[in-house]
Amino acid sequence: MTKKTLMLLPGLLCDAATFAPQIAAFSDVHDVRVADFFGLDSMNAMAKRVLETAPGDFVMAGFSMGGRVALEVMRIAPGRVRALAIFDTGVHPRSSGEEVKRQAVIDLANTKGMEALAAAWLPPMLLPSTIANAPLFAALTAMVCRATPEIHEKQIMALLHRPDAQPVLGTIRCPTIVLCGRQDRWSPPEQHEPIAAAIAGARLVIAENCGHFLPVEAPDVLNAALQELLDAA
Repeated sequence: MTKKTLMLLPGLLCDAATFAPQIAAFSDVHDVRVADFFGLDSMNAMAKRVLETAPGDFVMAGFSMGGRVALEVMRIAPGRVRALAIFDTGVHPRSSGEEVKRQAVIDLANTKGMEALAAAWLPPMLLPSTIANAPLFAALTAMVCRATPEIHEKQIMALLHRPDAQPVLGTIRCPTIVLCGRQDRWSPPEQHEPIAAAIAGARLVIAENCGHFLPVEAPDVLNAALQELLDAA
């Protein structure tokens, strides 16, 4: 089997811990790299970091905010991406009233710290069974707490000023899979259906019994999709 580069693009406040099952599944065979978006405050800067740190061409998988970054990579350098997965994400620009809601979580992190933010932010995005999984929930909480209020605010600014990614969808020509958790309340399945429909040849996969954190809540589903893309790349 030919060794390929798999670039994993994390979501808001996420790092390699989000992709622990994927790193474990593919690192023995492929060059698995997790992008680092800490300190960056725009989708364009995040996309450029991916392109700077990825060697040559690669298979790309973007989670949540990372899915939006992946689409910015597709806008800038589509020829370098051999296959694409985006999941639990969106393409629309800032919605009405979003800035007020985002500012509330910025204020929470700035005034009460990252532990308070994790306690308020994580549970609504996870299945009750995930929350009840003490080691996993502790790992996700620790991940959020590795960030700082400043890192959080910069990433929120990137999200608030994100471009409309819808025009990019029709330009994608590489093998693509769009995934979403059935119980994802943050980025629900009905948000992903038009995304998959707008990408030529893309396939939509809905993971049952899964919230927003698909990489750890339904790792087998994501791993199967990534294996399919690695085989096709």
